[in-house]
Amino acid sequence: MASSPSLLLSSLLRLSRELSLSEKANPLQRRNFSSVSRKAKLLSLYFEDLLLRDGAATKALPRSAVLCFREILIVLQKLKALVGDCSTRSRVRLLLQSDPVSAEFHELTSDLSTLLDILPNIDNVTDDVNDLVALLRRQCRNSSPSVDPAEEALRRDLLSLISDVENEIVPEWSRLDAIFRRLGLEDSRSCRSEIESLEREIGDRVSEKWLPAMIASVGLVRYAKCVLFGASTPRPEPDSGKVDFSAAAAAEVSVPADFRCPISLELMKDPVVVASGQTYDRESISHWIASGHATCPKTGQALAHQNLVPNKALKNLISLWCREENIPFDVTESEPNAVTANKAATEAARMTASFLVETLAASKETDAANRIVHELRQLATSGSDVRSFIGGAGGIPLLVPLLSSSEPNLQLNAVTALLNLSVLEANKKRIMHADGAIDGIVCVLSSGATWRARENAAAAVVSLSGVHSYRRRLGRDRRIVAELVNLVNVGPISTRKYSLDALASLAGDRENIRRLVESGVIEVALEAVEDADSADEAVAVLAALAKRGGAPELGVQEGVVTKLVRVLKNGSDSGRANAASALVYLCRKAGGGSLVAELAVVPGVEWVIWEMMASGTERGRRKAAALGRICRRWAVAAEADRLAARYSDVSLTVASSTRMAVAQ
Repeated sequence: MASSPSLLLSSLLRLSRELSLSEKANPLQRRNFSSVSRKAKLLSLYFEDLLLRDGAATKALPRSAVLCFREILIVLQKLKALVGDCSTRSRVRLLLQSDPVSAEFHELTSDLSTLLDILPNIDNVTDDVNDLVALLRRQCRNSSPSVDPAEEALRRDLLSLISDVENEIVPEWSRLDAIFRRLGLEDSRSCRSEIESLEREIGDRVSEKWLPAMIASVGLVRYAKCVLFGASTPRPEPDSGKVDFSAAAAAEVSVPADFRCPISLELMKDPVVVASGQTYDRESISHWIASGHATCPKTGQALAHQNLVPNKALKNLISLWCREENIPFDVTESEPNAVTANKAATEAARMTASFLVETLAASKETDAANRIVHELRQLATSGSDVRSFIGGAGGIPLLVPLLSSSEPNLQLNAVTALLNLSVLEANKKRIMHADGAIDGIVCVLSSGATWRARENAAAAVVSLSGVHSYRRRLGRDRRIVAELVNLVNVGPISTRKYSLDALASLAGDRENIRRLVESGVIEVALEAVEDADSADEAVAVLAALAKRGGAPELGVQEGVVTKLVRVLKNGSDSGRANAASALVYLCRKAGGGSLVAELAVVPGVEWVIWEMMASGTERGRRKAAALGRICRRWAVAAEADRLAARYSDVSLTVASSTRMAVAQ
């Protein structure tokens, strides 16, 4: 206990010294930071003087003084937390919330003033130190919650700028530059950090009052970053110099394939299951259905109904992954998309898209073009409106020639930007009608400098083939089919999966089946089925082929039934449903009895079918029931044949015995 006052004073000295360094922590709230810093310096001198006394004097501190010191420690800890919170907030949010932040500083200063007023005098403290304490008391008493007039003016200017953008008034360069320099955003890096902070705070819904202004500010900062500081230099992409078998993540966090919506190719925030058993993000599949489509985008299968069942298990996994990766994950199903509803954000995105496209058109150097295309690539992930703006501004014809670039990063950025843009239906048309687009995709599939680029080219085929007429057109190009087959054979696992998805999508048109079969799709898919990592995608290809005319060619493949049954037993829900579908079409259209006989003798297959009928997805239950009926009919027919054969043998024996008796 004797050392307790010393430890308390040491903690107070350390904390006050830390706070004394907060003056330059942020370009905003400078007045409050400076005030805290000055008071903390005076406190540190006071506590330092007390600690320099001998141990007996420290031990003899009045109990009332010790109690005051403990309360002062709590106030200093709160001030440190407030200063730290201000330093980590986005500049825009800190500016918008300057009133309540200043009020918090004033409240804590008032608490400190009260504690200093009741702090008893301590013996043997020098007059100079007592004068410092008196000065500190006066400073705390004179504290007011007023906001710095310069910050008030900056907030008005920022809100006025947002209002002008909302009214489609393009900001003057000088005005934009002045506001952003006053915010302390003076280069691309600080703007990028501000965007990330704002997006995180919007996802966490930290301020309902200022949420519209914060959403608008994201678009405004993105626009200002491009206009004031130019397109930023992309972070180095992995494997950009050569083709390697590791499809590592790009500079941004690599989202697991199972967490991406097959339609938008973005992280699913609200995954739902459709009648085919496939999972999509609710917003994307709802838009797909509302556009008049009645088929599953991935499998091409007709949807028996349009009910969307929440995939809560997957949503929980995505939420957990987002927390681990420090990615905002917040879904409010009842509210519309706030970004889409924010006109200022929409107009800022339109201005950014137009500026980047115009700059790309005028760009002559590869390095400059790469930076611009990278910005377009990132911008195209911001939503459907932004994709529409980029496409409408003429960005797609400028990106297509870059697919054949010899510069690896530029090629990767171009194909990824087109992939992101292709999510929008109107952009699919623009891409398919752009001169050289198909040739460019083939170029990346065949000789892309990185596996990532080739994988994204395959994903672009998936996206484009979502439109029936484009699926047929892409399937007619034997080069695309051949290169996809080659990627399944030689690519890393993520590239193989996207290539199989593309083949499954092309197999959604009956006219393409013959070309797919002739190109060896059946063989590579059967080989991929044996790899657990690609089994689901491979069996989707086989089911699509079997359904639309490829069953006879599939049925003659050695071991096809055994491989499909293995997926039926051990695959995911969608994989099992596709395996059951493939088996149904094989039994009906490819050899009939012999394949059913081979299926029926597989150990445990009957139990697997019954289990699927009881607990599988709706499509899985339906396909399992059909497969069960086929097996039962075959069993009944086989039993009838056996009984007929036995009756025939008995009849022959009786007839022979009768003839012998007559002869005798």
